[in-house]
Amino acid sequence: MVMREQKFVRLVLPFTLCFFLFAVEKGSAQSDFRSQYQALQENHERLNDSTRLHKLFELDWEFGMATYPEWATWEGRYERNGDWTDNSLEAIEKREKESEWSYNVLKSIDRTKLSREERLNYDLYLQSAERRIEGRKFPGDLMPINQLGGIHQDVPQLFEVMPKRTAKDYQDILSRMRGLPTVIDNTIVLMKKGVGIGVTPPKVTLRDIPGQIKSLLKDDPTESPIYNAFREMPESMPESEAKKLQALAVQLYKDKVAPAFWKLHDFMVNEYIPNARESVGMGMMPGGSDWYAHRVKGYTTTDQTPREIFDIGKREVARIRGEMERLIEETANRDTTHRVPKEFNAFNEFLRTDPQFYYTTPEALLTGYRDICKRADPELAKLFGKLPRMPYGVIPIPDYMAKSQTTAYYNGGSIEAGRPGYFYANTYALNSRPKWEMEALALHEAVPGHHLQISIAQELDNLPRWRRDGGYTAYVEGWGLYSESLGEEMGFYKDPYGKYGQLSYEMWRAIRLVVDVGIHEFGWTRQQAIDYFASNSGKPLHDIEVEIDRYIVWPGQALAYKIGELKIKELRAYAEEELGEKFDIRAFHDELLGDGALPMDVLEAKVKEWVEGIRNSK
Repeated sequence: MVMREQKFVRLVLPFTLCFFLFAVEKGSAQSDFRSQYQALQENHERLNDSTRLHKLFELDWEFGMATYPEWATWEGRYERNGDWTDNSLEAIEKREKESEWSYNVLKSIDRTKLSREERLNYDLYLQSAERRIEGRKFPGDLMPINQLGGIHQDVPQLFEVMPKRTAKDYQDILSRMRGLPTVIDNTIVLMKKGVGIGVTPPKVTLRDIPGQIKSLLKDDPTESPIYNAFREMPESMPESEAKKLQALAVQLYKDKVAPAFWKLHDFMVNEYIPNARESVGMGMMPGGSDWYAHRVKGYTTTDQTPREIFDIGKREVARIRGEMERLIEETANRDTTHRVPKEFNAFNEFLRTDPQFYYTTPEALLTGYRDICKRADPELAKLFGKLPRMPYGVIPIPDYMAKSQTTAYYNGGSIEAGRPGYFYANTYALNSRPKWEMEALALHEAVPGHHLQISIAQELDNLPRWRRDGGYTAYVEGWGLYSESLGEEMGFYKDPYGKYGQLSYEMWRAIRLVVDVGIHEFGWTRQQAIDYFASNSGKPLHDIEVEIDRYIVWPGQALAYKIGELKIKELRAYAEEELGEKFDIRAFHDELLGDGALPMDVLEAKVKEWVEGIRNSK
């Protein structure tokens, strides 16, 4: 999984277009940007359509960097590193009204006068703009916090990636500490409005949030994750200056940060959670059925209905279940060292409970993942002609968020910021992190999965910035799941338990099609979803509950994995059949990755055109 929703860290948020493209800034900067958009719209006689399109992309990017300073920080742009995005009700309403600026410029451009590549950029941009405009009627802003993300998790993560070289860098962090009370007040206002109209996350999913907030609040400020940036000051900084900055951080924590987070904590405990909705499906909220359909279409980039996706899931669960049961039979007959059960549920219980399948320390778990990644790296040359420059590391999910997070996720790096990509592994509850799932998970999150695909996209200098850093969930997560299936070609899954782990992960994504639609379209209860998951999977109960709660608060997103993977596998089978001996796996993968993330229909057309070109070549 790449990131989580609702964080300003979201590299691949809803995988349509980066959310900042249609934002506005206040004061003179706002007027300056408005005049630039107007000039682009009106200057069709002096500037040709191609030039105006490229200038629009550049203007939107700069507008986003100026408007969303947290995102700019992640992109290595530090001009507003001491500021926060204004998420007051007034600012959000203003941004929605003025989202027409970019759209109007785009519509004034004559698509027929653009080159082929420019027409693709135009079409993707227009599609994203129209989806955003369509999505205005759905009040997602009123749910800024859930167990997977929100200001209580964003702050320490943002401070972690902010530069820490000069006194100015630390002054920026201190400035953001000063601004936190306003950010939290605005967050509370949004949630209060959500409660008033019945738009909240389900009550059952909010149970861990008070504890997550309290994990930031320490009697000794220097023990808080928010203070982490000040623990080790640069050696080049004079000691007197370093101590002054540390003292300011301690004082701001006491005067501003801790009171603000305690206010948020008390609001969650006393007002928000007690009044949150009891239902779990999005369809139970006002306009929820249409909202869910909008999200399904956006995440899968297909026109498949929830019912059609549900049926695909049922078929995939049955197919994969058959493969798992055949492997269980073979493993039980082959493994004479252990008494291996042959019945599906008993075998899964064996995998869940036998100590041989678990590490006993977080350090050993991380070492295991790093070993897998190190073995995967040299195998890439056999499957890809082009590899990225960006390095990556394997690190633990921070303790303050680990309990409610999934097994792992990936955060992309930034060449501009000098930050590598990171594969985050969950070391909480080691008895729910089996060894047999680790190969598939590492291939998904690191290489050849998310790190490889996202880093290659970031280095495609021929694409506009929004395409390099944006994405589509079905493509990005479909690629991650497809990458798991490359394990055998890379020399993995030689152990039958590792192979079973890969099948378990494929089953996991097939189950998602059933339970996500079941919950949000057909009114399944949380327990129904847990029971269906548990009856078809060997994953530990803790993982299953965390996953189901993720689908509950992130409707539709989990559908994209299997839908995207099925399309990529379909395209590979098509290319292999059509090209025969001309098929080159390295060239095929380079073609899939060579234009960044794409909607499924665009990807299909691209691959078929590539196949036709090779078939007709000498």
